[in-house]
Amino acid sequence: MSAAILESLARWAVPVSVAAAGVQYSMYNVEGGHRAVLFDRLRGVLPTVVGEGTHFLVPWLQKPIIYDVRDKPRNISTTTGSKDMQMVSLTLRVLHRPDTARLPVIYQSLGLDYDDRVLPSIGNEVLKAIVAQFDAGELITQRETVSQRIREDLLKRASEFGIVLDDVSITHLTFGKEFTDAVEQKVIAQQEAERARFIVEKAEQEKQAGIIRAEGESAAAQLLSDAYKKSGRAHLELRRIEAAKEIASTLANSKNITYLPSQNGGTNMLLNLGAQGGAGGR
Repeated sequence: MSAAILESLARWAVPVSVAAAGVQYSMYNVEGGHRAVLFDRLRGVLPTVVGEGTHFLVPWLQKPIIYDVRDKPRNISTTTGSKDMQMVSLTLRVLHRPDTARLPVIYQSLGLDYDDRVLPSIGNEVLKAIVAQFDAGELITQRETVSQRIREDLLKRASEFGIVLDDVSITHLTFGKEFTDAVEQKVIAQQEAERARFIVEKAEQEKQAGIIRAEGESAAAQLLSDAYKKSGRAHLELRRIEAAKEIASTLANSKNITYLPSQNGGTNMLLNLGAQGGAGGR
């Protein structure tokens, strides 16, 4: 390589390096889901919000501040008193993001950690104010209403600081030990009352069944008595015949009986006995 070429390269090396460094420091990237605001050393925070992509700035004079504008979850917990002075522990889960149009104001007043500065304080403030308007029982039975009230108030307070809440929900709700014990005792008492009511109703049903059974037996006895009076001994003889048939059938099916005479014995014998008894009685 000739001396002239080397001398030319040396002459241009420094300007090219300076130009490359200038181009590098005058460009910045805004990734997807992010926005930027520019801080100018002469004019302060510029009111324009910079979108995604590659952008230019004046090196040293201007500085980009990048914000993540995607939804981020955050839990807010507090312990406070209800309307009936019961201690309640609540945990809220909120999805929040900065209002893109207000990023310059957010940076000026709150900085990059805007959520750490604002959400815990306004979350506790809203939770304490809403819970104090309901008693412990209502916090359980009207949980959806309580959640809606908290959401509305928290959205209003967060908007004052340029924060957008896309979701607010109660994820945890517990009460003090005294209230929990009282609820358990109430449930046990209700179960015992239901059990006692069931026993009383069962006894009443058994009593009614006994009365109906006794009335049925009395009516049946009365009918039998009336039948005896109307038919004389004919009904009694019919009962004897039926009993004799049952006895004969039992004997015939018994393993200990090997022979049952059919003439002058067995059923005929029993019937004759019944008849003879009836004839003897007349």
